[in-house]
Amino acid sequence: MWNDSHIPMAVLFTFRCYGTWLHGDERGSTDRFQNIYGTPHIAADSEKAQRKKRLMNHEEVKLTPSMRDAVVLGIKKLCRDRNWRIQAINVRTNHVHVVISIGAYDPGRALAAIKAFSTRSMRESGCWEHEHSPWSEKGSKCMLWTEAQVNEANYYVTDRQGGALE
Repeated sequence: MWNDSHIPMAVLFTFRCYGTWLHGDERGSTDRFQNIYGTPHIAADSEKAQRKKRLMNHEEVKLTPSMRDAVVLGIKKLCRDRNWRIQAINVRTNHVHVVISIGAYDPGRALAAIKAFSTRSMRESGCWEHEHSPWSEKGSKCMLWTEAQVNEANYYVTDRQGGALE
């Protein structure tokens, strides 16, 4: 079914842990200048990746099981508080995927809130004691306009991220 309104049925949010995927990485990357659907990623460049690593403000962040649990709790609390509906969530060691129905709320502000609630939840549970954020800047906000897109995103988040983590 097609959604005729100007409001997406849901949004697939993806954000990475700080320092876990730098420009020049062998997996390729995207930046604000090279970010058009269907165009190639930034090519792997080990020297560029090393330069980016030297510019980091702190070590890369990998999420432990207790951190991942806290992130899930934080996102669930945010969604309860805002009356948003979580469709799918998967918190990995180096990134987070979550599909949420947020109504007419601005996706950019929603992403900022998701990251903030996740960090706050980790701090409250005692597994993040740093002043800096555990997240890289920005993140992806993919609007989902049809039931098929929502179903595809939910499948991607729940079943296409690799095996279960400890």
